[in-house]
Amino acid sequence: MATGTGRETHMAETLIAALESTFEEARNLYGTLGEKLRFVAEKMEELSPAYCQQVDDFIHRLEQAKAGVSAPQVGEPMPDFILPDDQGRLVSLQQMLEVAPVVITFLRGHWCPYCRLNAIGLSGIEEAIAPVQIVAISAETQVHTRAMKTESGGNFPFLTDIGNGYALSLNLAIWVDDAMASLIAGLGLDIPKFQNQDGWIMPIPSVFVVAQNGLITARHVDPDYRRRLEIEDLRMAAEAVMATPSAFPVAN
Repeated sequence: MATGTGRETHMAETLIAALESTFEEARNLYGTLGEKLRFVAEKMEELSPAYCQQVDDFIHRLEQAKAGVSAPQVGEPMPDFILPDDQGRLVSLQQMLEVAPVVITFLRGHWCPYCRLNAIGLSGIEEAIAPVQIVAISAETQVHTRAMKTESGGNFPFLTDIGNGYALSLNLAIWVDDAMASLIAGLGLDIPKFQNQDGWIMPIPSVFVVAQNGLITARHVDPDYRRRLEIEDLRMAAEAVMATPSAFPVAN
């Protein structure tokens, strides 16, 4: 007879396998990023209503706490970062802005199907919005950022925000409470191990479009990780930052 733990492990493995299959289906759908994300969310609701209810409750708690509200706003300067890419090379926002405007996107990690679809969507407009640059940031170690970059097909940097330090400085990091941490861990996903740190912390999925003068021209910050900035909206924001006079460096 299967033990309680054995049954729970089997259920978790079944859900993870179904979620991976759902990701592949969504990836091959013809539609917008939002439509693909909704497809995943609806499939998750079918697979495990109880899981989705706990996710809804967690997101409600984040919204009640106004998570992400105090993150940098449009018109404000975007703080600099110096973070390692998937090969360990240091990348700084200041250096990138010397070349062209930058799109900064924060992702939860390789384990999140919504982030994986988001990264694939970004790679799809990388050439179209050039010379505007894209950079993806998560707290995961290089082995995971490297895998995510490969899967996405993007040529842009995937950076490791060690200990979520940069996200914390921007008021973008959230502490995953015990209820949600247990839910995620129950699926066999060890977020602290993926990040090589002890705490259950992750960034709010976000996008910042930064002009060459360092000012934010567009932002999207939503504690509900199932909702992301549409790729077409991001493309238009990237085009707008290039067409705006303030996109160019301020004279000293």
